[in-house]
Amino acid sequence: EAGKPEFNGCPDTDGDGVLDKDDECPEEAGPASNNGCPEVTQEVQTQLNSFAKTILFDVNKATIRPESATVLNNIVNVLNKYKNAKFSIEGYTDTSGNKAKNQKLSEDRAYSVKAYLVDKGINPARLSAKGFGPEKPIASNKTKKGRELNRRVEINLVK
Repeated sequence: EAGKPEFNGCPDTDGDGVLDKDDECPEEAGPASNNGCPEVTQEVQTQLNSFAKTILFDVNKATIRPESATVLNNIVNVLNKYKNAKFSIEGYTDTSGNKAKNQKLSEDRAYSVKAYLVDKGINPARLSAKGFGPEKPIASNKTKKGRELNRRVEINLVK
């Protein structure tokens, strides 16, 4: 396939300055430092966590509720756009109940989300999963609303 003279006739389909032969994402523009693939911005990171925090589970279980399919599929779409990026799936709980059980529940929920994403075609090598139990609260555990906010999943870019 013919390309521009400055590339010795080699193609650069997406016009990002990375030759198609070296471009891991030849259909989408991205910097050479990321092998021609788009980079995850802070806005995208914020969007991912906005989606992830709305994933619903059965009470005291790691079973993802069916009504979370739409938000999980939105996450799949975002991850598919950033094929080079690796992500950490992190599960959290509130402080209610037994700490060891909360730790296990947070891990199981993180792994449930990972399994869902892998099932939808995301390369498992791009994903890690870990539970943090009640560590790293984002709100007070003294109120119902605070506990609700602390029971969450986050999906973070691994740099």
